[in-house]
Amino acid sequence: MNQQPLPGASTVLTMGILSIVLTLVCCGPFGAIFSIIGLVKAKTATQLYEQSPENYTDYSNVKTGKILSYVGLALALVYLVLTILYFGLIVAAITTGELSGEF
Repeated sequence: MNQQPLPGASTVLTMGILSIVLTLVCCGPFGAIFSIIGLVKAKTATQLYEQSPENYTDYSNVKTGKILSYVGLALALVYLVLTILYFGLIVAAITTGELSGEF
């Protein structure tokens, strides 16, 4: 039998890497978007692989990309929570009068 690369395996890995890099370098929403895309592509590639595993290679890229997408999504959620807390503390300080602008 002639084995061929699993369609979408490299895309899943790329999206997983981009989700982590963009969350750490740029901002959380872009990382979350790429991690969700990676997880959807991983589901599709996994279903295709499970139908006939003897025909495809590179399933390890799908598993690695799936893990990286989960890590990227978790980092994006942590980034979101920290951003909400940061702006919440600023609003709380302004409304209580601790940041009145007088020194």
